[in-house]
Formats: sequence, C-alpha cells, structure tokens
Amino acid sequence: MTKTRAQDGVTLSWEDLAAEARSARERAHAPYSRFAVGAALEAADGRVFVGCNVESASYPVGTCAERVALGHAVVSGARSFARIVVASGGAVPASPCGMCRQALAEFGLELEVMSVGGNGVATTWRLRDLLPAHFGPQQLGLAPEAAS
Repeated sequence: MTKTRAQDGVTLSWEDLAAEARSARERAHAPYSRFAVGAALEAADGRVFVGCNVESASYPVGTCAERVALGHAVVSGARSFARIVVASGGAVPASPCGMCRQALAEFGLELEVMSVGGNGVATTWRLRDLLPAHFGPQQLGLAPEAAS
C-alpha cells in the first residue's frame, strides 16, 4: 500500500503515520514468535510505504517489517526518506533491529525513527543515534553518492 502524505495540503502527523504502521501490523505473518510488527516509512516526497514482518519456519528466512517497507519503497522508486514508525504489541517500544538499522542507513542517517508499543507508549530517535558506527560505502572505498 502506498499513500501520499499531503492530502488536501495537510501533512501526516506522527499519529497518522503510526496508524498506518498499526494497520500493517495487523497483517503480519508471525505464527512462531507471535510478535507482530508493522512499519510505515515516509519518503521525502510524501509517499508512505508500509510493511509487516513475515516469518518462516526456517527462522533466518523471515523478514522484518522495516525491511519489507523499505523494499516496497525502493521498488516504487523512492530513495530518500524522512520518517519511519515501527508498531509492535509489546509494552516497551521496540527499536529496529541491527539488520534493519543497517538497511535504512543506506538511505541516510537523519531518518527520524519512532517506535510505538501496544500500550501507545512511543519513543523517538534519529537513525544516526541508533547506529552510530554504521558500515557504509566509505568502508568499501566508495564515495557515498556512488552507492546510489
């Protein structure tokens, strides 16, 4: 599902974005962990891309909600992102895992990240603060723009 941020010239609030993440969470396939997660990733141009976690009986094959949303965005042509909301059912807001942090870092460390727990408690960060020593194009001997 792709939505546009500006509807009638109104920017989506954090709560609107969180509602999109919660809606995606309802469609998660989490029969093993029973830890359903949804994500709503807002591109710089206002489009919103959602994802949910998809588990597999072969555990490493599963995919996190954040990377599903990111893949959806990339295949739709988005390369610059402003915000992401991650919604889980836990009492404590769950930050993106290390693998998701690294995947999101490919597109910029200034991404605003909000995590919302099942009780509505939310925490926010900048991706830069969640992944301070990220691995990037520089470690491969490339200029950052060469990776785009």
